[in-house]
Amino acid sequence: MASIKDVAAAAGVSVATVSRVLNDHPSVSDDARTRVQAAVETLGYRPNAVARSLRTHETRTLGLVISDVVNPYFAHLARSVEEEARELGYSVIIGNADERPDLQDHHVRTLLDRRIDGLLVSPTDGGSPLMLNAATNGTPMVFVDRWIAGVDVPVVRADGRAAVHDLVAHLHALGHRRLAIIAGPAATTTGSERVESFRAAMSEYGLPLPDAYIGQGDFQAESGRRATERFLDLAEPPEVVFAADNLMALGALDAIRARGLRIPDDIALAAFDDIPWFVHTDPAITVISQPTAELGRAAVRALVDRVEGRAAASVTLPARLVVRRSCGETGEPGEPSAVRSPAARPSPPQRSMS
Repeated sequence: MASIKDVAAAAGVSVATVSRVLNDHPSVSDDARTRVQAAVETLGYRPNAVARSLRTHETRTLGLVISDVVNPYFAHLARSVEEEARELGYSVIIGNADERPDLQDHHVRTLLDRRIDGLLVSPTDGGSPLMLNAATNGTPMVFVDRWIAGVDVPVVRADGRAAVHDLVAHLHALGHRRLAIIAGPAATTTGSERVESFRAAMSEYGLPLPDAYIGQGDFQAESGRRATERFLDLAEPPEVVFAADNLMALGALDAIRARGLRIPDDIALAAFDDIPWFVHTDPAITVISQPTAELGRAAVRALVDRVEGRAAASVTLPARLVVRRSCGETGEPGEPSAVRSPAARPSPPQRSMS
């Protein structure tokens, strides 16, 4: 492997001149710069990134700790993060927390030890002392998708509250009255926000939400299956199951099919977070879709701003309801999925004053 001394000898310049060219220093003549660049290309020289980071205190590397790499939503998010970072001249090291706070802290600690320039995190909970310490001790950090309340770190996320309201309005307009939810972990901001939004929308439409219709999940498929089995065992099962995550929706789908029930004839199903194969199920699943790629790109831009000393603000993008066929919607087979916008939202029923 060629060394910097080999490049200097081939170009007929000093090692210091090669170093200045590699670091884009303006004091090098055009002729010397051209000869050094030609020698680098001919010899296939690659600078030692570790040595460079010790000199400049920069690694051009970002860390990303995601909640669950198996979840298609987070896989898509990670891909968009990597693509945007590459466009901006950064590499990304990814750690999978697997929805476990201990694994999350392991990855955060490892990434900080590797002298990354900045850290993107989708927190698994809100109480990690390591995370709080990193956020308050000057590590450039951005929360993506989830966040820790009260921590002064930019947050890039989707706001699903309006879309959850749209879903309840849509289900009410279809004639459904008994709606159940499989909620995510209350320790996560997304888990608590989605169930609170669902409860508020149900109340606005005068629909009861008994405790028996609230299943506690953990953003994993098995918890969606167990919660749905409990719903189906009730003396009066719900007409609709809304899974507040795509993996829990897959678990719900398994439980429904295991009972020999048909969607939507026997029970309807809706999900938060779209995944590619939801459109290929029979029937296609009605979902709340997040702008995943846009979130990943915005998170990287915010983090690079912080790394490079610029101000970075939080970013909130809207989620949207994508209407398909799993809740009893009508339409011709093969018809493109309809999207209900907030402007098309039905009004809540007027309550009697008597």
